[in-house]
Amino acid sequence: MNSNRLFKRLALTLGLGVALSGCQATSDTVASQETTAKPLTLEQIYKDGEFRSEWIGRIRWLSDGSGYTAVEKSSYKMKNDKGEMKSAGRDIVQYDPKTNKRTVLISAEQLIPEGSDKPLSIHNYSWSKDRSQALIYTNSKKVWRSNSRGDYYILNLKNSKLTKVGGSDYQDSRVMFAKFSPDASKVAYVYLDNIYVQDLSSMKITQLTFDASKSTINGLFDWVYEEEFSIRDGFRWSPDGSRIAYWQLDTSGSRDFHMINNTDTLYPTLTTFPYPKVGEKNAAAKIGVVALNTQKTVWAKFKGDAHNMYIPRMSWADNSDEVIIQRMNRKQDTNKVYLVSAKTGALNHIYTEKEETFIEWVYDVTWIDDGKSFLWISEQDDWRHIYKISRDGKTVVDLTPGAFDITSIKSIDEKAGWVYFIASPDDVAQRYLFRAPLDGSGKKERVTPAQFAGTNSYYMDAAGQWAIHTHSSFDVPSTKRLVSLKDHKIERVLTENKALKAKLAKLDLGETEFFQVKAHDGVMLDGYITTPANFDPNKKYPIIFYVYGEPAGQTVKDSWRGGSYLWDQLLTQKGFIVASIDNRGTKAPKGRAWRKSIYAKAGVVPSRDQSDAVKEMVKRFPFIDESRVGIWGHSGGGTSTLNALFRYPEQYKVGIANAPVPDLRLYDTIYQERYSGLLEDNKENYEQSVAINFAKNLRGKLLLVHGTGDDNVHYQGSERLINELIKHNKQFDFMSYPNRSHGLWEGEGTTLHLKTMMTEYFLDNL
Repeated sequence: MNSNRLFKRLALTLGLGVALSGCQATSDTVASQETTAKPLTLEQIYKDGEFRSEWIGRIRWLSDGSGYTAVEKSSYKMKNDKGEMKSAGRDIVQYDPKTNKRTVLISAEQLIPEGSDKPLSIHNYSWSKDRSQALIYTNSKKVWRSNSRGDYYILNLKNSKLTKVGGSDYQDSRVMFAKFSPDASKVAYVYLDNIYVQDLSSMKITQLTFDASKSTINGLFDWVYEEEFSIRDGFRWSPDGSRIAYWQLDTSGSRDFHMINNTDTLYPTLTTFPYPKVGEKNAAAKIGVVALNTQKTVWAKFKGDAHNMYIPRMSWADNSDEVIIQRMNRKQDTNKVYLVSAKTGALNHIYTEKEETFIEWVYDVTWIDDGKSFLWISEQDDWRHIYKISRDGKTVVDLTPGAFDITSIKSIDEKAGWVYFIASPDDVAQRYLFRAPLDGSGKKERVTPAQFAGTNSYYMDAAGQWAIHTHSSFDVPSTKRLVSLKDHKIERVLTENKALKAKLAKLDLGETEFFQVKAHDGVMLDGYITTPANFDPNKKYPIIFYVYGEPAGQTVKDSWRGGSYLWDQLLTQKGFIVASIDNRGTKAPKGRAWRKSIYAKAGVVPSRDQSDAVKEMVKRFPFIDESRVGIWGHSGGGTSTLNALFRYPEQYKVGIANAPVPDLRLYDTIYQERYSGLLEDNKENYEQSVAINFAKNLRGKLLLVHGTGDDNVHYQGSERLINELIKHNKQFDFMSYPNRSHGLWEGEGTTLHLKTMMTEYFLDNL
């Protein structure tokens, strides 16, 4: 990271401005101007939506390279309840990237089902390969984190016929993951935990699996797989459309967790679902391949206890005869890759990924060279790199060598011989697009021009010729552009948040400095610090640290944070300094050693790094009042807050812990055992890592916040912490939000209430 890189106060005028960090001027950077600004209010940020960013609806590149589609407001009008003619529904439109010609492909009027007078709301959509049909996802309902069940409609663009997927007796909003077969003659989907296929000519429905039950699910996942392996859709069409490969999970071994709802009905109701906690029994996963013509499933012939193995990834192996399956042990230090016969289930072990501690991420493989090789992401040389591996697993070539991490693969242009990826070798707070040759020569090239300092993301077309480029920096909202990748030429600006930038230009904004400090053993920790607009270096200021601290996130990023950024600015206007530090183990692209160093030390090393950072910052920044140090965080950040208050009570005066995990043993198997080891092997390490064991040390003020409907980090943990604090006569403040989930956002006024409470708590106690 570039040490002491100062982001000057931005007036955020539109279009032109001075460059940051020596970069050329762009429309994202802005010039200073004198303003008479009113202070920010919580209502502006969290109630009135005054600082919302612009949004483009669901862009999709078309597979034939002819352009991209988007969902836009329709010109179609219908009468509202008052008899007034008002715009209704959304259109799906196509843009030609060369000419910007706009064509309406699907109008809102075409999306009015028979018997209805309203167009369907478009929650998602997909195209058949020849674009003669569209699959519209609507009426979606939430399943845990995502809206993954709803209704699907097929629109035939040749005759405008709109047909609902599934049978007439189907329950509304119960179909999941519907998708076209490769030739678009059929649609497959999950309904009530079984897999079905519907012929689009005859509309005949064929059931492919028959064994769904309370504990057996086909083509989808239980809570822990969905949350920790980031997979929801559990089946895959074969390239020739003759078979479907799918996951089946047997959750009978997992104990149920119960959540009580006391408010929505006269009598309490329960939500019950399998949730394996640390050391408990997992669901057993297996892979089957069902043939459409026989409805018979062939199972992959894995041996051993499936309850102690994971199958985090599966896909077809660039043909219709084999699937490629990744199978990982429960400790998550070994990932074996198999080619499996679709006809017999026979296994062919081709590759093994092995770590001393844990394998943190799993990725789908991408086939190249006509199926002779695949791309793989690994940390085997101490950095996260892209490898090309031969189909038999014997030849392994590092395509991105060097002392840096890639963070994601964006596209593969086989014709020109490039793999495109995101990385930031010189500043881990930033992100840029690079490319490297597929031939293994290893010389990477940066694609993102120098003027786009900050965070860059790209949504690229299949041919690697065009991209939707999104750029932002810490205090500059995002701009979306259409660019041609050959020379990164800006063809047109899609959104630039002019109105938002104009509003920000009228605010007195504090300055943010990115910096580094050393931990006690010399390891460099990255951070940022934001001071008030009327900053006086001769004064002493209270400081509030925002912390996450877990492997799943990075807080010190040079990117626009929306409402979170504005809340920080509001705090500075009220006289606080705001800062954040990324401790060891966080998701920063700083190499394998950085991330693995917290293994079996989840509560110990991160909290020590945070404490070390406070000590060093007090020395470097004399305006910090070390007697008034606050800290807050959500989820893993709530856990980090508890560890800070309990392990270093002399340093922190106030902490707010939202939805924390006071005892790691209460969290799920996949996440916690990955970073803390198996309970049977690491009982002492668990004892030392859990915050609840140190609650007796609390000296400062603690506000504990939790939603009773949190299916992720259970309210149970906060209740256990409350008992421990009571036992030691430790006074604290507590707020529960009835039936709110992990994000603490459901219910009218919830976010404003939460942020008001947090703001007042820091004002009253810091």
